[in-house]
Amino acid sequence: QPIARASLFENDSDVLELVLANGDAAILRAVIDTHFQPCDLLVTDHVPQIPRVFVSDMDSTMIGQECIDELADFAGLKHHIAAITERAMQGELDFESALRERVLLLRDLSEDAIAQCLATRIVPMPGARVLVETLKAHGCRTVLVTGGFHHFADPVAEMLGFEHVVANRLEIAARKLTGGLVGAITDSSVKRATLLAEVARMRAGATSLATGDGGNDIPMIEAAT
Repeated sequence: QPIARASLFENDSDVLELVLANGDAAILRAVIDTHFQPCDLLVTDHVPQIPRVFVSDMDSTMIGQECIDELADFAGLKHHIAAITERAMQGELDFESALRERVLLLRDLSEDAIAQCLATRIVPMPGARVLVETLKAHGCRTVLVTGGFHHFADPVAEMLGFEHVVANRLEIAARKLTGGLVGAITDSSVKRATLLAEVARMRAGATSLATGDGGNDIPMIEAAT
């Protein structure tokens, strides 16, 4: 595996770029794993292109938790709500109906529980902030779009560096959840439309990247180019 060039990637002292005139990708991965493990590795036959738009889901993607499940734990309903969440994520239930059903079960939960849940249970995925900040540094527009709630998504977006947030809004009255939602529902069609709208704002031919873990993320991911 003769190396044509080895250099630090764009002045980043933590990233080493190796360029081979030819060779076998599997052998290269094996050699690097042997000598540099653990490490993150990208093997490609072309120069990587930085997307102009990055749109990401939040729960179990940018953070390691499902926010509605954690809220349900405060209400003693986690097992019941988590089961509905899982069925919705697998596409077995209509997203909006499942969301409204779960939120209704949370009625009368104190707004303070949201802040407590956010502070004590919501943890970013390893590397999430680095990913977002790196993309932004290269001129990429970053958007967090989630079927979760602004009460969580806005602080998470600020924590990770996202520039824009699209999410659902819980209805609050007298500092308690009413069991309802305010405004339109952020579902799979909204996620896809958000990605397409952000790309349309860019120059022609702009590339996009989307990430997510659930069935309602598939249209958005398929629309990314």
